[in-house]
Amino acid sequence: MSATRGDQTVAGGLWARVRDLPLTLEQVELEPLRAAFSPEFERRTTVVQLHGAGHEGLGEDVIYDPDLHVADPIALPTGEMTLASFSARLGELDLFGALTPEQPAYRRYRIWAYESAALDLALRQAGISLHAALRLRPQPLRFVVSTRLGDPASLDPLKLRLAIAPGMRFKLDPTVSWDDAFVASLVDLGVVDSVDLKGFYEGTIVDNPADPELYRRVAEAFPDAWIEDPKLTPQTEEALAPHMGRVTWDAPIHEVGDIEALAIKPRCINVKPSRIGSLQDLFAVYEHCEREGIACYGGGQSELGVGRGQIQYLASLFHPDASNDVAPSGWNLPDPPKDLPGSPLTLAPAPVGFRLDH
Repeated sequence: MSATRGDQTVAGGLWARVRDLPLTLEQVELEPLRAAFSPEFERRTTVVQLHGAGHEGLGEDVIYDPDLHVADPIALPTGEMTLASFSARLGELDLFGALTPEQPAYRRYRIWAYESAALDLALRQAGISLHAALRLRPQPLRFVVSTRLGDPASLDPLKLRLAIAPGMRFKLDPTVSWDDAFVASLVDLGVVDSVDLKGFYEGTIVDNPADPELYRRVAEAFPDAWIEDPKLTPQTEEALAPHMGRVTWDAPIHEVGDIEALAIKPRCINVKPSRIGSLQDLFAVYEHCEREGIACYGGGQSELGVGRGQIQYLASLFHPDASNDVAPSGWNLPDPPKDLPGSPLTLAPAPVGFRLDH
């Protein structure tokens, strides 16, 4: 379990360092991506391509509902503007047309797709990288691998990945099939960095009902692991009472106000840029956590394209030494390639823009 941010601080004014970047937008295109993560789950995302002044900016729409990934981009204002004015206009637009997303958070996901692409485009047009614009240094990125262990639970997905990188650490999703014997076998492996209880999901394939006995079992078995997103009831609060200092939050965090509204000030939170949405709100979250002494770690949304590199880039700037759930996408495949890089990951940000230089 790690929650440090390296040797850098994130002094106020991050948004001010990029908001006035000039932006010329001429054309918008979309590129669909898909990958089968399991027989039951095909992941679909969409790469947003913004073109202007001879440059291209990229972002990735990570909405989980496949029906919301459409062929036609939203109608954006074109011409000359600033990154801030683009963001303001984007916030006023209907991002879904005749479609209605079931999850309110999907609006933020789509905002992130277009704002990250606009940031990439504005930086490229200005001839500067994100880290240079923010005056921060990318650092080697520590990451963990997030994988589900099936039902009934099996160690096979872990052993498959450990054969590729013996020192790999994991973020795992406990389920009711994690009985005492299975948990003991996990303890013997000694590879668990965090457990995600997914207590805030309803109507999804990852729903996980609150089970105080399961909560107690995993909290006691992994005394150094972060405990993410428990559903707090009188029974689960009693089970977790000795361990509340290790509880972290992901799904409830969309902006600074959500952190301030938590009943107990956390030691650490999961910062998912797509869950926050706008660049201004994302930078405000980083600054708030710096001021309040709240550590951060990065989280992803099973990105298939440029979006994965972008969240790795951000993690390398703001919380490189943490339990970042931003492993290279190949680690999420049912049969990961044998040549995948391990942790820590040395990134190569592009000399201009907001993406990695592959």
